[in-house]
Amino acid sequence: MSILQSYGWNDHFNNLYTNFNNQHLEAGRVMAILAFKYVLITETGKLDTLLSGALMNSNEPEAYPKVGDWVLFKRYDAEGIIIEVLLRMNELSRKTPGAATARQVLAVNIDAAFIVQGVDRDFNPMRLQRYIQQVQQCGIQPIVLLNKADLVPDPQEFVRAVEELGYGCPVYLASALDKTSQAQWAATYLQPGKTYILLGSSGVGKSTLLNAWLGYQLQQEGATSSSNSKGKHTTTARNLVQLSNGSLVIDAPGMREFGMTLEDDTVTVSHPLIDELANQCRFRDCFHQQEPGCAVIGAVSNGNLPQAVYRSYLKLLREQYHYQASTADKKRNERQFGKISKQVFAHRKKYKY
Repeated sequence: MSILQSYGWNDHFNNLYTNFNNQHLEAGRVMAILAFKYVLITETGKLDTLLSGALMNSNEPEAYPKVGDWVLFKRYDAEGIIIEVLLRMNELSRKTPGAATARQVLAVNIDAAFIVQGVDRDFNPMRLQRYIQQVQQCGIQPIVLLNKADLVPDPQEFVRAVEELGYGCPVYLASALDKTSQAQWAATYLQPGKTYILLGSSGVGKSTLLNAWLGYQLQQEGATSSSNSKGKHTTTARNLVQLSNGSLVIDAPGMREFGMTLEDDTVTVSHPLIDELANQCRFRDCFHQQEPGCAVIGAVSNGNLPQAVYRSYLKLLREQYHYQASTADKKRNERQFGKISKQVFAHRKKYKY
């Protein structure tokens, strides 16, 4: 197996690469981004690269290479210049933090996302539902990893709470400080050549888990406050690393906000339990809020659908509508600006000023 294949190179990317064969470009995968420098893994090992001017000027920032991207580059002495980004299999994104409505791509070409929550003080089913929903919308398999299981008397209680959310995704318990068992766990559940990402708030132990899986300390871990169990000085950059069994893991910085980014207004927030009940609603276009004959509202009333799940669903639905409306307004304004710019250009050309 080649180095590129061990880092996830497959038929999808190979077929794309054949279109550039006559340009004498090499392929590599982005492992880290340090300011303007992109660290690639190539057939000859790691290589520091920069973006070509044409690539920077012809794309929006979202399209710039991200950790996990496969890119084509030209080698110049000890460095390289990235010429092209190959079509991604998927993108893990969120709404940018704050009031602005924009999409931030966190990492790409991911097979599964480990959503990490600590069962000591960080456990929050509604926040977990938000992560699961967004990860699924990005076309990525969510896996819930409940860390610090050694700090509570009955960790299975938290497993049951996750299962009650109704998403049916895998749920695992972990104790990041037990490095021996975690290394064995990673060897069992992480598949060679597959790419995983660790998501969660600061202080839940993502970097400690990754270091346990690696068998060595990748980077300085943040301190954790004894008063609130929240992390300080934790991971601030994304890195793609390869474990001893050949699996690939991206450690993402802790995120306080993880907003929805579904732009297609023909698609809406989906929840397995609510989708199943929706087939029994009186109206096919039922919004499950005030409509008569709504099976979802009925299930909430009789206790068959947890109220917390339903409230979180409505909150995510409202947030998604707001994002889609804001995005539509932004695109409409951009089209209008483009139209005005063309008119101004034509006017200046006609009157030569």
